[in-house]
Amino acid sequence: MNATGQLPGDDRNGSKTESNAENDKTVIMSGARAPSTGAPGTFDAPVTHNVLPPGTRLGEFEIVGLIGEGGFGIVYLAFDTSLDRHVALKEYMPSALASRVGATQVHVKSERYESMFRAGLKSFINDEARLLARFDHQSLVKVYRFWEANGTAYMVMPYYKGVTLKDALKAMKKPPDEAWLRALLTPLVDALAVLHAANCFHRDIAPDNIILLGDSHRPVLLDFGAARRVIGDMTQALTVILKPGYAPIEQYAEVPSLRQGPWTDHYALAALVYFAITGKTPPPSVGRMVSDSYQPLATLAAGRYSSRFLKAIDHALAVQPANRPQTDRQFAAELGISLDDASAERATGDAKDGGKGGMNGGGRDSARRRIGWMLGAMCGLAAAAALGFFVLRPPAPAPSAAGADRAASGGTAPASAAMSAPASASVNAASPASAGIAARPAPAEVAGASGSLNPPAPPPAALPPFSPAEEFARIVALADPSIAVKADVPLTRAVVGHDRLRFSLTSSRDGYVYVFVVDPANQYLQLFPNELDRDNRINAKKRLVLPRPSWPMEAGEPVGANHFVAIVSAAPRDFSALNMTHDSVFASLSSEAQNAAAAQRTLTASPFAGVPACGSAAPSCPVAYGAAAFKIDVVRSSK
Repeated sequence: MNATGQLPGDDRNGSKTESNAENDKTVIMSGARAPSTGAPGTFDAPVTHNVLPPGTRLGEFEIVGLIGEGGFGIVYLAFDTSLDRHVALKEYMPSALASRVGATQVHVKSERYESMFRAGLKSFINDEARLLARFDHQSLVKVYRFWEANGTAYMVMPYYKGVTLKDALKAMKKPPDEAWLRALLTPLVDALAVLHAANCFHRDIAPDNIILLGDSHRPVLLDFGAARRVIGDMTQALTVILKPGYAPIEQYAEVPSLRQGPWTDHYALAALVYFAITGKTPPPSVGRMVSDSYQPLATLAAGRYSSRFLKAIDHALAVQPANRPQTDRQFAAELGISLDDASAERATGDAKDGGKGGMNGGGRDSARRRIGWMLGAMCGLAAAAALGFFVLRPPAPAPSAAGADRAASGGTAPASAAMSAPASASVNAASPASAGIAARPAPAEVAGASGSLNPPAPPPAALPPFSPAEEFARIVALADPSIAVKADVPLTRAVVGHDRLRFSLTSSRDGYVYVFVVDPANQYLQLFPNELDRDNRINAKKRLVLPRPSWPMEAGEPVGANHFVAIVSAAPRDFSALNMTHDSVFASLSSEAQNAAAAQRTLTASPFAGVPACGSAAPSCPVAYGAAAFKIDVVRSSK
């Protein structure tokens, strides 16, 4: 619902971490011009055939010009002829699904898009327009009116004068001080408290989604993007929904242990402060689940800000939702701001701007409102995002794995399916230089000494010193040759922030796939199956491409060699003896647990390969497994 000047894809540090989401949200085009009518500035921008021309009448509103156009909506500067004021008018227009027919009519392009278009339309009205119309807070967008017509829907909002927080931060010669940040956070946390009291969450907080009003510099939260979120869910395209660096882990998938709540918005708001102080976003949350490279502000910015303030931001940026502040009052208290003071300063409404198109930060409200005031029924925005893309930048091809593998003991096998790679899951893969997996010879048998009737007993063969990479090779060497497993890796050298992990497995027999990885920091994780994807069946001679589209992974720090082993077992396998930690999407194996398991190794078996587990009802339980190992190097540059 962005009705303010915004240049897409512009990061202070040149990063592109926000570009995915920005491609499909309503942004403002550059090149302001002053209309001859004396209206507020609109923008010279490439106008598509979907944009309504100036002079078009929609009820009492007359289109003056284009403010911005995105993949899911168009925002116009309009004139309210009944109240004699300029407003921002947003039209629901998902350009991939519908197009303009005639002067104002919107028509779905194809019957197959009808359900998605209708779902987005419903969300635009109920989860955005109707919802925002219920709230009255100067740091939340106010909706004056909304209605359906011409095959689509519209909402009318104040025309906000100001600059985005992103542009304001970019214009600063040095990071803002603590007083400036507190003044920014106070009304925003207060606005979130109003939303959260109604069980609603914004879920799209970022510097480009906040406008600082021209006169008062009061921040206003913009684009809820409800329609964008619903359509993205239906198409499994979270690349248009989430912003790496700002989106916490619970927004990537609906997992019972990763519930959304006030802490979800706290994470994004804290990430915004992190960006303001350091000039870069925190590492993407999904990547942090694999290998947490987050650098605490309490260390990075020590001495420039109070320890209390920095620790509060670090606390809100904890990866696990349960480890963050759970309420708005707790978050505010840790930041050292008072919500009671913020609520006393709320203005009584947005419409009192005298038709000047701005929203002036007024004085104190004589009637102080309670933060917990419920302004409507349960909010549609509270629904968690469906499983979809991990638009992540996890510590790269060192993705890790999840501990979904608890299934084995029950003998329940996920539904079988031959997997093929969806085009959307791959990214600029280089020439498919297949990473061949050479099986290592089995450990040499101990030869008896000769020449003596009673030769001394030979010393027992020694196991090689333990390292995860060497153990992966040993798992391959101990595998049953009747189950031939092949791993193909299109890209064996991945660039941080650019290349995604991608590999395929084939097996000579049907079975169950388990993939483990260890990264340069010795993080040992189970990549597959995981909490988001438990279907680990593979069919004989059918390619299984991983990661699947529901959890793509992008290269990230730390750089170095990432070692993988893929096991295809004739029966489900149990890895509980490893004592992996299952407190996140990906199961992990600590260094202590690695060493404990290594002590249980024998010449003929590796505890890291697990054991078959078919359940008591199974007449037999095959022990055979095949395996392949491969390596992907993560680098900072392709040069």
